[in-house]
Amino acid sequence: MLLAIFSDIHGNLPALESVLQDIKTRGVVDQVYCLGDLVGYAPFPNEVIDRLRQEGIPSIMGNYDQGTGFDLDECGCAYREPEEKRLGDLSFQWTKAHVTLGNKAFLRNLYNDIRFGVSGKHFLLVHGSPRRINEYLFEDRPLSSFQRIEQDARADIIVCGHTHKPYIKEVDGVLFVNVGSVGKPKDGDSRACYGLIEVHDGIVEISFQRVTYNVAAVASAIRESELPAHFADVLERAL
Repeated sequence: MLLAIFSDIHGNLPALESVLQDIKTRGVVDQVYCLGDLVGYAPFPNEVIDRLRQEGIPSIMGNYDQGTGFDLDECGCAYREPEEKRLGDLSFQWTKAHVTLGNKAFLRNLYNDIRFGVSGKHFLLVHGSPRRINEYLFEDRPLSSFQRIEQDARADIIVCGHTHKPYIKEVDGVLFVNVGSVGKPKDGDSRACYGLIEVHDGIVEISFQRVTYNVAAVASAIRESELPAHFADVLERAL
């Protein structure tokens, strides 16, 4: 079985379209999943939601989806600097104001997690971690932290997003896979990222696919909106 899994689109429709097209070129992909954060930071939140609904892709609720769908005061993001928080809050307010009521209802009804089995392997898909929607499972977290998670998760393969940085890490026989970000990568590569996971006779093979898209067009659209131009700069700096 071949699975395509992506996360953290963050309102970047051109990046999503490029990923969906790339998945279609792979031949027989048995199932596609989205790990959440459909909206935020870029000016196409409704278009992204509509596209995923059109494709019928099972999607998990990310912290930004939760904050937008329920009209919360905060998005559940972790900002380190006051200016970063100020800009993030502006993005969150813009997103809440522009997502339609129907799409907010859709966000409220996304999955908390997804479990399934393939060839004897038990998968658990989450946004942040099995413990919290907005927990950042960075690759360099202490080993003990991963061990506590895998002991309670009841899964052989835990797939997450949220950090925007892809990695594969094995802990006591459990695979942790972060599929990175479609619309806002933070690993120095401007291309959209998603994961391909193939399971055959109990053997698991994982690869990350990087897909080019029109970054300049998205940056221009951000600047033409009322979103902070900072988020256009972030996309362009990775070029």
